[in-house]
Amino acid sequence: MRPRRALMGIVAVALGAFAVAVLARPPQARPQAALAAAPAVTAPSALRAEGRSLFEEGCSSCHGFDGTGLPGQGPSLLEAGEAAADFYLRTGRMPLDQVGEQPLRGDPRYSDAQIRALVAYVGSLGPGPAIPVVHPERGSISDGMRLFGESCAGCHGIGAKGGVAIGAYAPPLGEATPTEVAEAIRVGPYVMPRSSEAQLDQADLDSIARYVQLTQNPDDAGGFGIGHIGPVPEGLVAWFAAIAALLLVARLIGERNEGDERGSDEGDRA
Repeated sequence: MRPRRALMGIVAVALGAFAVAVLARPPQARPQAALAAAPAVTAPSALRAEGRSLFEEGCSSCHGFDGTGLPGQGPSLLEAGEAAADFYLRTGRMPLDQVGEQPLRGDPRYSDAQIRALVAYVGSLGPGPAIPVVHPERGSISDGMRLFGESCAGCHGIGAKGGVAIGAYAPPLGEATPTEVAEAIRVGPYVMPRSSEAQLDQADLDSIARYVQLTQNPDDAGGFGIGHIGPVPEGLVAWFAAIAALLLVARLIGERNEGDERGSDEGDRA
């Protein structure tokens, strides 16, 4: 029994020495990867806090301090989502100069960093569409033209040059980025109806964005663009060209008849 007790005592002493060595060991520096990832945990809350400060200063007079909206001033943003905030701020449609007027495209009032902060804060108010990721290069021009013709051309025109809608002006899309096109589809700014994923899926967004890109840089090989606003100017040009051709033919016929009559008179005098 004594050898066994002696062995157990040796083991206990060894374990105790190991524990003391571990506890006395100075803490190691955190891995560089962990240090690099740490700010990402606190950045969103800091970004939202900055966004809230900007919101209270520049948006609360219409949308309220808590984003629930104010009657006669601005709607609730509790379900607007990041997509709506990003669209309205980056296109300069918000803040409005005058409550009640149609928000039109302009220069952004905030810097890129401020917009990201405001977007983060508005997105934290409640559920809403996130900023869509669009890949126009994956889209189909033919599908995009068909979808745009079915859903968008009635107001924006088939050439995306803008037009008139009921109670609003449909702006041209010459400066719209693919992301802004997708955001407008998901958000439905002003009187534009919004389309869900079930109505227009990711492939549809990609195709519409690609078609809008085509309208921004159309291929006019073999002809003239004539404003790229559809068949109306083309028809007018055709009518003007036809009228000019008819007038020219009539002029030539008239000059020929005058020449024939002049020749006949000279022959009679002779």
